[in-house]
Amino acid sequence: MAGTDDAAVAAGDDDALYVLTAVLLTPAQFPSVLGDDYPEACAALGLAPLAEGYGLVLGQDGDGARWTVVVDDVSLVAVAIASWDCGMEYDLSPDDRSMVAALPGWPLALAVAAPGVPAPHDPAPEIAEQAPLCPPDTSAWGAAQRRLGADEIALQWAAWREQIDETEFAAPKDGAAAADDASGPGVPDGDRGRAPLSGIGRVLHEARSYVDTPPPLGRVRSSFAPGDARTLRADGPGWSMVARTDDIAFVLLDEKPGEVLTVGRGPELPGLLEALDRMAVRPN
Repeated sequence: MAGTDDAAVAAGDDDALYVLTAVLLTPAQFPSVLGDDYPEACAALGLAPLAEGYGLVLGQDGDGARWTVVVDDVSLVAVAIASWDCGMEYDLSPDDRSMVAALPGWPLALAVAAPGVPAPHDPAPEIAEQAPLCPPDTSAWGAAQRRLGADEIALQWAAWREQIDETEFAAPKDGAAAADDASGPGVPDGDRGRAPLSGIGRVLHEARSYVDTPPPLGRVRSSFAPGDARTLRADGPGWSMVARTDDIAFVLLDEKPGEVLTVGRGPELPGLLEALDRMAVRPN
């Protein structure tokens, strides 16, 4: 998440917003802590999942109250984030025409505060007119923490990859058997009644189903990786997967708190990753 460090930017006059940071909320780039896909992340803020997406500007007013300003000028916010990431100053001051909503509170946890104003706090109810936004609870293992863990692996891929012992990969049969172990419509009668899939087998089976039946927008995302590879991120009910199209995959499960599982290349994974990459959404 980009930020302005100690230099909060004032936007406006009497109702100035001292900007602390900004994030994108688009199908290809959204705070994954808010949901498994783009529509779910939008719903957390009470927003319609518009195809063009939004920019979220987080800051404080003159009284120190937390506010999240939603704008439809995604390019403006993207330029600001890129500038901050490069250590450059950028005066992010969206105009009224691009403002979609001013929401009380912050949907993400921030460790910074604007100088010269009271400490961050939620606006008074008579001003906010709705319950303030608050970050998802990440104090215990669950969906939000699982997705944050996947974010960290994607950011620190090389460090995680170096820790992997090639002999500890999930057996290739976990991927190959996934489709055969399913029970439900379209499965031969002889296969019905088998035990439900679990763990990595379930994840690979559900990820494979995305190729035939596209999931909600943003549930599979493709981003830059060194060389000709791409970094893939896929999420589903109770699971997150991070992979490189030329390498292995890491899987995190709600049912296995704090564990990071690995899936080796094997005969199945390369084709699955290529298929997911073809249908994934990508940053503009």
